Amino acid sequence: MKRLLHGLALVLLVCGLAACGPPRQSVFPPTISIQQMHVQPDGTWQLTLRIQNNSYTGMNYQSIEGSFQVANGIPVRLHSVFSTDIPSFAGDVLQIDVLPTPPMTQALQAIAGKGSAGQIAYDIEGTIHCAPNLEDRPDNKNPRDFAFSHNDYLSPVPGIPNTFR
Repeated sequence: MKRLLHGLALVLLVCGLAACGPPRQSVFPPTISIQQMHVQPDGTWQLTLRIQNNSYTGMNYQSIEGSFQVANGIPVRLHSVFSTDIPSFAGDVLQIDVLPTPPMTQALQAIAGKGSAGQIAYDIEGTIHCAPNLEDRPDNKNPRDFAFSHNDYLSPVPGIPNTFR
């Protein structure tokens, strides 16, 4: 019986010491998609990108570099520098202006008159730069770069001119 109590005390001591270490931060790639696109009066497109944090810890997203392609055309550059803190398993939006190519504009105009029945394929891909929010260790940010890729369709929003979702 005495051995059993000593063994149990040893197991409890080891478990207690294991719990003293820093918590493990599980970090996973975010999901990035276009939430909305609006055609500006000057012809530029304002993309509202949704960044969904899939990590068990809050993340500070700092910049995005990539490309945006519509209807299998020539891709245009997607780039922005920002600082956005997103809590674990939450999302936030980021607005980026892009200058479309003439074929991209023509493809968009072709579906604009079809209302919500029209749709156009898009692809975004690139890299997003971020770092975990480590309140207990602010000196060790452990920056990460995650590749992303997403393809879907945009359709005109009924009643809101020059807006696509």
